Amino acid sequence: MKNILIITGSPRKNGNSALLAKAFMEGAERAGNKVTLFDAAKKKVHPCIACDICLTKGRCVYNDDFSELIPTLEEADVIVLATLLYWFTFSAQLKLVIDRMYSLQLQNKKSVLIVSAATDDMKDFEGVVSTYGLIHTHLEWKNRAILNVPNVNGIGEVMDTDWLEKAKEIGLTI
Repeated sequence: MKNILIITGSPRKNGNSALLAKAFMEGAERAGNKVTLFDAAKKKVHPCIACDICLTKGRCVYNDDFSELIPTLEEADVIVLATLLYWFTFSAQLKLVIDRMYSLQLQNKKSVLIVSAATDDMKDFEGVVSTYGLIHTHLEWKNRAILNVPNVNGIGEVMDTDWLEKAKEIGLTI
């Protein structure tokens, strides 16, 4: 059994990336894993201000909803980042969480990236995939999967595709 943490960043209730994350979660739970979902869009996470107090005191100066996520991040074997593509990268809600992860020692995790987008141009995913790659290279994470889902803009459009099944399959095999 693995501890899997899914961090979503969609501001839309039942948005496409959230639905993909839930499909992944269903597969991962069916495979016998413990899965925790953290919905960054519904949480209060203060932006990192680069004060570096976390490096000297061992904790961030802010006591917000990110604090509740810290033990789960540290215990996770797999971290899944699920986002809509917004200006060629992560949503702001998810980026706040990623920035705050700076204060933690999260080396040697496995990771998955799930991205949904309105675009049909796969080149538009290059920014988020590149940033994700730099994160997992820096933290010595092992990428397990990248799922880039094009052509889904309206809430729930992904339900009319086979992408949910693909997300579930990744969860089953993680």
